[in-house]
Amino acid sequence: MLIALEDLDRDTVVGAFAALEAELFGKGAWSENAIRQELDAPARTYVFDVDDAAKTIRGYAGFWYDGDDAELMTIGVDKAHQRQGIAAALLGRLLQDAERQGARRMLLEVRVDNDPAIALYQRFGFTVMGRRKRYYQPEGIDAYTMSVDIQPHVMGFQASDSDADGTNHQHETINHDNEGAAQ
Repeated sequence: MLIALEDLDRDTVVGAFAALEAELFGKGAWSENAIRQELDAPARTYVFDVDDAAKTIRGYAGFWYDGDDAELMTIGVDKAHQRQGIAAALLGRLLQDAERQGARRMLLEVRVDNDPAIALYQRFGFTVMGRRKRYYQPEGIDAYTMSVDIQPHVMGFQASDSDADGTNHQHETINHDNEGAAQ
C-alpha cells in the first residue's frame, strides 16, 4: 500500500528509510540526519510502500519540485521485495503527484551500471540526456541524467476567444512533441 509521508510516523519513517538506504546503497547511503533534512526540506513529496500485514516500510521514493521540473531525489525497495512491482508503483505515483503539482517534466540521475533501474525508467518513458562523470561517491561511478515529459510542451500561439467584432473563435494551439530533438 502506498502511503504519503504526512500519513506516517516521522521517526518510524526515518529509521526504516535509513536501514533501507544502508542495505541498498552501502557507503553512498544517506545518514539519518541527511534523511531528516531531506524530508523537512521545502517542496519535497515522499511516498512509501508499506506492507499491510507487517506494517513495515518496503520501499520509498521522493521528488523535489521547483515550479517547472520535478527532480527524482531517490527511490529504493527492500532487496527481499524487489521485482514485485513496488518500484514501478512508487514511480507511477510520483509522476502523478508531480503532474498534479504542475510539473512539466521529471529529471533524475541513475548509476550507469544500474541496469534494472534504467530499464524501469525507460519503461516510464525516460530518455538519457547526458552523463555525469564520477557522480556517485565514494565509488566514483558515472551517472546518466534522464528526463521524461509529464505535460506536453506547447509551442505556438493561441487565438483570443473573440476578436473586436465579438465573433467567437476556436482556440488553436500548435503542439510539437520534439521527436528527433538532439539528446
